[in-house]
Amino acid sequence: MTRNFTRAALGVLMVAATTAPVFAQVRDGGRPEGRYDMSRAPWSRPGYRLEGAGVPVLFPELRNTRRGIAFVMPNFDANGDGRISRREAEDANREFARIAGPRRDRFDWDAYGRDPGGYRGDTTVVETTTTWDRGAMRNYGFRQTPRGATLTLQEDVLFRTDSAVLRPGAIEKLRPLARYLRGNPGVRVAIDGFTDSRGTDAHNQDLSERRATSVRQAFDDMDVVRARFSVVGHGENQPVATNATPAGMRLNRRVEVTLLGQRADRF
Repeated sequence: MTRNFTRAALGVLMVAATTAPVFAQVRDGGRPEGRYDMSRAPWSRPGYRLEGAGVPVLFPELRNTRRGIAFVMPNFDANGDGRISRREAEDANREFARIAGPRRDRFDWDAYGRDPGGYRGDTTVVETTTTWDRGAMRNYGFRQTPRGATLTLQEDVLFRTDSAVLRPGAIEKLRPLARYLRGNPGVRVAIDGFTDSRGTDAHNQDLSERRATSVRQAFDDMDVVRARFSVVGHGENQPVATNATPAGMRLNRRVEVTLLGQRADRF
């Protein structure tokens, strides 16, 4: 399916009834962000309280309302610990400000649900592809790890030598996974970068971090909410093969993407 949008799109929350999750579409005034999970349990139930150092940082519209809490928790608790850090709060504030505009205090969740196609009257609703291809996901060759379903992307598929700039074909390689993530907004993702042993420790650490960040940015550009990702560079640590041969070094230059808590045999 082709996605038709402009970079002048601003998000619109589509509020579903009772237990159904709420999803975001994108329209005038911002970068597309994909879908938002606003499921009703447990964070939108009466009596649920936000915890963490970031709670005081949150806009009142987010920390003091059930719908605000339901917007924050499933989408911006990036490490899934049930607590909101300052960085997570800042991410939530930034996105809510983008969606709500200058009058956050007058933001009307119900109006977004009632009129998803014309809340501002002069907007263009974006169609975001959320269907995903099981065969394409199976082709990634996920393996089961303690953290979840993990796939390995070798350096030469994604990057030029000693570079963190994605090759043109890398986006197409990642596109089926982006569609899966848009279609499964509750799935969180860990991106881990690794290098071989050539170069200094500091250089390898920096390169692994920049490569992992580049992969996260690619998903960000394909409308997957960035707060769902954790990004870590490991440098030359945790090799999977010997660094004494070119073939072994090639295997060690990699980015691993883990769908946290997911089963590899689902695909």
